[in-house]
Amino acid sequence: MKILYRYILREHAGPFLFAFATILFVFTLHFLTIFIDRFVGKGLDFFVMVELIVLQIAWMVVLAVPMAVLVSALIAFGNLTNRSEMAVMRAGGLSLYRLILPVLLASVVLAVLVERFNNVVLPEANYQAKLLLRDITRAKPSFGLQENAFSGLVEGYSILVRKTEWRSDRLEGITIYEGVPDDYKSVITAESGRIEFTPDYHYLIMTLENGEMHELQEDSGEEYRVTSFEKQRFVFASTGYGFERTSGDELRRGDRELSASSLRAMAMKFSGRVDESERALKELLSAKKARSVTVQGADSDVEAGRAEEDARLDRQIERERSQVENNRKLYNRYMVEFHKKYALSFACIVFVLVGAPLGVMARRGGFGVGAGLSLLFFVLYWALLILGEKTSDRGLLDPGLSMWLANIVMTGIGLFALLKVSGGLGGSGR
Repeated sequence: MKILYRYILREHAGPFLFAFATILFVFTLHFLTIFIDRFVGKGLDFFVMVELIVLQIAWMVVLAVPMAVLVSALIAFGNLTNRSEMAVMRAGGLSLYRLILPVLLASVVLAVLVERFNNVVLPEANYQAKLLLRDITRAKPSFGLQENAFSGLVEGYSILVRKTEWRSDRLEGITIYEGVPDDYKSVITAESGRIEFTPDYHYLIMTLENGEMHELQEDSGEEYRVTSFEKQRFVFASTGYGFERTSGDELRRGDRELSASSLRAMAMKFSGRVDESERALKELLSAKKARSVTVQGADSDVEAGRAEEDARLDRQIERERSQVENNRKLYNRYMVEFHKKYALSFACIVFVLVGAPLGVMARRGGFGVGAGLSLLFFVLYWALLILGEKTSDRGLLDPGLSMWLANIVMTGIGLFALLKVSGGLGGSGR
């Protein structure tokens, strides 16, 4: 049996390595086609661009490994069936359950390695990429702005630039919208300008030339004012410009730059805030209910005071409800990332259960068939993962269940196919 198990594993090794390299290449090529315009022609050092690409490969590995497992399982078991080796094994009384065992054990080892990669390498790679982008942006502020596209890098503003000059950080054809879409408070246009940071990098300064400021008066909502200028400086907080300062030269780590333990700790902190806000909200609602009994015959001053107090209570209630909602969203966000680290790792095992019986059912080997079927099931898996993330973000589903939904569905498909193929093989299960 050991010889047979080694043979089956060797059948998987080649397709796995080839699929892994191919998938990484495709992901890297896709990344470059999207971001190449931001890198080339901006005066960035070649080795800086290479470092940034290498750091971005980390998240690609997390997706490439499970997909390569699925491809290799489909191809290996498809080849065994196509070469009639599966029929020989059936004649020897071996079931698919026995034949899949060494691959499952190997996938468990791979899942543990992916989990370690998810919790140790990936968060640090994402953080180092964030630091590198911060350093690039500090040296060249115009790097954060893409030509002929709206940028939301400055919090609360949408910025459109027609042309950027990377050597001098000079901009041409500038349009700045203040506020959010469908509710803009003001619009600033300018023929040209220059962008730079203050020495402490706390603020971003845009010096605009030959422009106009269009403002809608908030009081009446009908008065419209236009102000022309030859040269005007606008100052923005840099916290929304791709990085937030904490202490010293460190940056605040986002949810994708934390390990599972840190993610869980952050989630528990927001869970505690939800409990505090809910207790405060309960007390406020009780206080409002107690005040709902009106006092008959009270004079106008007393009634005015009661109305003012009721209004104050209503504002506090609304504020606490907003706090509950915001903290619950943040709790869900961190718990989604926590479960995603383990769900993606476990996908290595799930895809063996899916790939092995499908490879037997396909009855023909080859990378094309394996890649095609793998792509189909991986798209389904990824769609379920995104669906789970969205439903969790909206509070419709528990973060744990939402992130494991894809694994649950794919495991069901794999077990169904495995039972069907095993029955068709007529193995004894020895």
